[in-house]
Amino acid sequence: MASTAADVTATAAPRRAIKLQPPPGGAKRWMALLFLFPALLLLGAVVVYPTIDTFAQSFQDSDRLWVGLDNYEDLVDTGRVRQAIQNNAIWVATAPAIITGLGLMFAILTERVRYQTAIKIVVFMPMAISFLATGVIWRLMYEEDPGRGLLNAVAQVGADAVSGPGAYPDATIVPDAPVVKEGGAVVSTEPVAPGGVAALPLVGMTEEELPSDAVQASEPSVPEGAVGAVVWRDFRPGGGEIGVVEEEELGLPGATVELVDDGEVVASETTGPDGSVVFEDLGSSGPFQARVAEATFAAGFQGISWLSPGLVTPAIIGAFSWMWTGFAVVVIAAGLAALPRDVLEAARVDGANEWQTFRHVTLPLLAPVLGVVFVTLVINVLKIFDIILVTAPGASQDEANVIALEMWKTSFTSGNFGLGSAVAVVLFLMVIPVMALNIRRFRRAE
Repeated sequence: MASTAADVTATAAPRRAIKLQPPPGGAKRWMALLFLFPALLLLGAVVVYPTIDTFAQSFQDSDRLWVGLDNYEDLVDTGRVRQAIQNNAIWVATAPAIITGLGLMFAILTERVRYQTAIKIVVFMPMAISFLATGVIWRLMYEEDPGRGLLNAVAQVGADAVSGPGAYPDATIVPDAPVVKEGGAVVSTEPVAPGGVAALPLVGMTEEELPSDAVQASEPSVPEGAVGAVVWRDFRPGGGEIGVVEEEELGLPGATVELVDDGEVVASETTGPDGSVVFEDLGSSGPFQARVAEATFAAGFQGISWLSPGLVTPAIIGAFSWMWTGFAVVVIAAGLAALPRDVLEAARVDGANEWQTFRHVTLPLLAPVLGVVFVTLVINVLKIFDIILVTAPGASQDEANVIALEMWKTSFTSGNFGLGSAVAVVLFLMVIPVMALNIRRFRRAE
């Protein structure tokens, strides 16, 4: 029996509606919320509420009275805050780039080294030290006295190799001595003619500072037409006559003595163990002026003031780089180990040298890892605080100031919580773009 399409459609069994079943436990969402409630409560008490209260307090004074935008206007007018923002900009522009570059360099150089694991451990060890301890360590290393600060001690070795200290840097004169100071030299007050001896007494040296070959001072025997001079320590136990060589007074060997005629040095000699020196064949009849040369009293290298106002920010950036370079090395080295070796080998087979392989293959493949290191360092730099508080001395605190430190000083040292909250809001707004960039990068990676 024939049937039309309409009859078939009419007699066909109706389709069953597919009903989606809720996920297991979906009907008990209240149970999930119950488990999340302690965490949400803690998060709200520790993060959300302080953030909202800080934002509100930035529009209030220390007595919690509303002052509108007065605190933000004070920020613009406060030189210390402007200095803090400027320093934060310097930190963001330099520290992450320096550390990322050092980490990349160390990771590549140690990739094919036999003891690369040991080297990475040594480089990473500063990460185990707190910012407080790092500040204390580098505060000592930056000491200006070369006898205490490691960096200046190393610099002193190089400086002394070029131009060391004089033989008697601590020597001086007494008021009644027959000598005066001119510039850095000690000059005799009376001129000396051929056949005469110039007396050049000095004081201010202890027994320990005298050379081991120093002997009893004595005036030299001067031949005809020559000029003599004697440099000695004009001091003896029990006292004595000033400007006269006496028993138990030691000569000063190694002192440079010059003869000056009409403002020009005509002769120069170094004293012997008894402090005497003789000038012969002068070619002039004098009279001459004798003097102990300025080089004899040169203090030598006195150390670089690393923590002075002009150098304190670069110095602390160096300490921060020492601490965080290990982090960059470990992360970048892990990224290098994960690179596809077949791509690198293919580049070398195609004729690329090591530099071309690194520039056109390794670096682009490593870009996501370098981005992780760089962004992490930017976030840490923006909130840098304790290493500056500990490392910078009091005289350089304002020059080394950053936003986080200014927030702490304004709030807890000056007691101005309204202005301190405004500084905190500025710091929060500076961190938001970096955090947004980081979250966006994470989502792209997923």
